[in-house]
Amino acid sequence: MFRQDRHHRRTRHTMTLALTAATTLLTIGIQNGTAVAGPEVRQPARILATPRAGAAPAPLSPARHSALLKHAAADAPDTARTLRLGAGEKLVVKDVALDADGTTHTRYERTYDGLPVLGGDLIVHANGDRLTVSRATKTALALSSTRAKVPAATAKARALGVAAKSGAEHPVVEGAPRLVVWAASGKPALAWESVVGGFQDDGTPDELHVITDAASGKQLFHYQGIETGTGTGQFNGTVPLSTTLSGSTYQLVDGDRAGHRTYDLNQGTSGTGTLFTDDNDVWGDGTSANRQTAGVDVAFGAAATWDFYKNVFGRNGIRNDGVAAYSRAHYGNNYVNAFWSDSCFCMTYGDGSGNTHPLTALDVAAHEMSHGVTAATAGLTYSGESGGLNEATSDIFAAAVEFYENLPADVPDYLVGEKIDINGNGTPLRYMDKPSRDGASSDYWSSSLGGLDVHYSSGPANHFFYLLSEGSGAKTVNGVAYDSPTYDGLPVTGIGIDNAQRVWYRALTTYMTSSTDYAGARTATLQAAADLFGAYSPSYLAVADAWAAINVGHRVALGVNVAPIADQISGIGQTVTLQTDAYTTNSGAGLTYTATGLPDGLTISDTGLISGTPTTLGTSDVTVTVTDDTGASSTVNFAWEVAYVYGNATRVDIPDNSTAVESPVIVTGRTGNASATTQVYVKIIHTYRGDLTVDLVGPDGTVYSLLNRSGGSADNVDQTFTVDASAQPLTGTWKLRVQDHAAIDVGYIDQWRLIP
Repeated sequence: MFRQDRHHRRTRHTMTLALTAATTLLTIGIQNGTAVAGPEVRQPARILATPRAGAAPAPLSPARHSALLKHAAADAPDTARTLRLGAGEKLVVKDVALDADGTTHTRYERTYDGLPVLGGDLIVHANGDRLTVSRATKTALALSSTRAKVPAATAKARALGVAAKSGAEHPVVEGAPRLVVWAASGKPALAWESVVGGFQDDGTPDELHVITDAASGKQLFHYQGIETGTGTGQFNGTVPLSTTLSGSTYQLVDGDRAGHRTYDLNQGTSGTGTLFTDDNDVWGDGTSANRQTAGVDVAFGAAATWDFYKNVFGRNGIRNDGVAAYSRAHYGNNYVNAFWSDSCFCMTYGDGSGNTHPLTALDVAAHEMSHGVTAATAGLTYSGESGGLNEATSDIFAAAVEFYENLPADVPDYLVGEKIDINGNGTPLRYMDKPSRDGASSDYWSSSLGGLDVHYSSGPANHFFYLLSEGSGAKTVNGVAYDSPTYDGLPVTGIGIDNAQRVWYRALTTYMTSSTDYAGARTATLQAAADLFGAYSPSYLAVADAWAAINVGHRVALGVNVAPIADQISGIGQTVTLQTDAYTTNSGAGLTYTATGLPDGLTISDTGLISGTPTTLGTSDVTVTVTDDTGASSTVNFAWEVAYVYGNATRVDIPDNSTAVESPVIVTGRTGNASATTQVYVKIIHTYRGDLTVDLVGPDGTVYSLLNRSGGSADNVDQTFTVDASAQPLTGTWKLRVQDHAAIDVGYIDQWRLIP
């Protein structure tokens, strides 16, 4: 054990401490401007490009960051008008980031008639007159009332019931439920948000958010506010430590990093406990019997993570505001976990089984503090697919910190918890190259992924990051053998972990929102890759390949690509506009569009816009061909039917049993009577399983009964009905009449059309 004054500054000292054998969940180290000796780190599999400087985050001092926030807050009303938000909607600034090229990315929360909108967050990207928006939801906010039908007491009781089912111990609703607008899934609804405290079944503090419909009392959603990792152990290695001298006593206060403080909870479960102090600035002895040892690991991990985000991304602290979080060691008795809580803005570490295996390793800190970065940026909801992405983000940056630090005691790898032996046989907790090796995580995306625990639904995203960093197939990195498969059986070429982490960080901080799912993460990372390396660059294509390799989206082919076009149906006399979506990966090459088989009256422009007015009945097979200047081309085929008429209705809500809803379709283009059979396509979203009747009303008042259904589990209507309308004039206003026989909000007419 020795002292090394690498950063002597007034009363602050940097100490180098030797710790003995240890195990942990996640491990990292600290570089702090001076190289730390260690094994040679393997070069990335393939560095395909250098990130574009203009898309790099611009370092922001706390004063500059504060000024940007104030400016964005002052402009919020104008921004709301520019985005055409409703009269009752207001924008509340959450954060502002700045790129080196001057582009600002402003995150907003929303309110509706003064109520918080959960899932209403959005990001405005602006550079001069160019403005784009990333939204958590594209659904318009419109409520019939902001007065709750269900009392807060009912919501509180429902929330306690949800907590009890989850195995919570001593659940209690903290404060009164608050009225909110729930917009994160489905139709926006007035709701109660209740936060249930207490403890989870493993001793972790509970912060369960339960969303209850304020009209029906039904549970709409729930998610956990405490974000956890799992494992036991203690870091092994020689590490630097920054402390502060107060009088004649040294404190575990890191003055080089905004005064991060490390506390001993003394097996308590609340408060901050006691600040770690020492009389000679020599801390710990590498054993769990010495309480300072855990404090050393905790403080070192916090410093290392701070340095990583600052030196790699220019991020000034977890919230990018220069403010330090704090850490608490020795939480609870036999607590085998560690967690981040955004409400206290702190990390907490248990001592593991028998209080002898602290979860204080360095990459535990990287993992947990990265939860804080996620909360301060995208705010990925800790449930479903977004929860899996949240958890994967922490694993991704824990691995990135390992490679950044390259400590001799924790050689960088893509294994999670490789030191803790949690399975008793020396195997890691999680594997990024093939997540299913842990027996619970998924390698690939599937529609059932959102139903898994977030630590397992993170698997495909971890797999994506490994593939993007290192590529597929068998290889050895820093002495560890990997063999990563792909869903489509095709190879992936990695771009190196340095570039991969930059893609994920920019996607997280610039484009992801609270409700981002796996498909949304693909979109966000592709946009990030386009910003950093250029659209359709080799690195951009590698991102698409890595997503396809975990069954999210498709690979982007070299050359010309044309998006599929669905079969079309149009009415005679009705104006048609259909834009072809095409691009080429050949840099600078222009596109030429041609089409065969278009219905009479339609043409395709030199920009790929199909427009005109159909003049002839019938169905034709259309082929659109797109060719670039290099001669590369691609085609897309689809059918186009021209009928006499084609009418669509607008969406109409179905309120309750007090009245039937009528949705009109005005039909023009054909005189006289309809043919003996007329087709009616109906799609109704029926959220309550009650009795449902659907009728069609002709222009002369004739009623055609389409559906009379009683309850059941198949209430949604998505089908085509045939109506005998031989005596009915076709031209005029037809109506779809829908009624649910239950006094409760039940759904809406999504669409319907009349096709003779």
